[in-house]
Amino acid sequence: LRLPDFETYKTLISLLTPFHVRTHNQFNNFFDGAAGELSSRRAVLRVRFYRDEPGAKCVISLKAKPVLVNGVSRVEEDEEEIDISIGEECVANPNKLGLLVESCRIVKRVKDEFFSGNDNNNNIINSKGGLGFVGLGGFRNVRNVYEWKGLVIEVDETSFEFGTLYEVECESSEPEKAKEVIEEFLKENGVGYSDSVASKFWQIGLGREDPLQPSMRQIFFIFNLEPKSHAAPLLILFEQCVFITL
Repeated sequence: LRLPDFETYKTLISLLTPFHVRTHNQFNNFFDGAAGELSSRRAVLRVRFYRDEPGAKCVISLKAKPVLVNGVSRVEEDEEEIDISIGEECVANPNKLGLLVESCRIVKRVKDEFFSGNDNNNNIINSKGGLGFVGLGGFRNVRNVYEWKGLVIEVDETSFEFGTLYEVECESSEPEKAKEVIEEFLKENGVGYSDSVASKFWQIGLGREDPLQPSMRQIFFIFNLEPKSHAAPLLILFEQCVFITL
């Protein structure tokens, strides 16, 4: 659920203060294959740093097949903790991700599922023999976590280059029911909100706070042209490519 502004965010934080259990300082970075191997199949690789004291760590995740309907998001996610220094090296040089095939289960899975059969393509294999990756950007997120009425509620303050967004998240095996409970609480306390219509990663490509408003940010569409598939557009951002401006 999207919160409209900082004042609303502060109001909700105040209401939930008695139920606060922890705060995470997260730094998220996203990656694709050099030839769009992941994005063309609705997947992305994320390296997330937790700058918490104590408890600093780095987690690499494979996120795939995202669906966001009526404010309820579903996505396949597989994650693994890696050494912080290795994660920092990969952010500085994305191609170093490809050198983790033997030591990181997630990267090996990416190779097997998304790069299989392409070992002779120079755009995919980098000069050191590893898989080729490119960075897609990232954001900082301050996540306050609350345990309330049997739910784990996460209230996010997410900082992008273009501005700051505020959202409420809750992971649940029954997301629609959890959403109803949270919405009732927000309404009872006069807290304004709306359904989120784009994920945080999607916002990087849109380059604006409101995904429904026009933007002159340059973005690039990749179409899925696999046999027997529908050519559904997927929005991703590259540093170097031919741009279409919306």
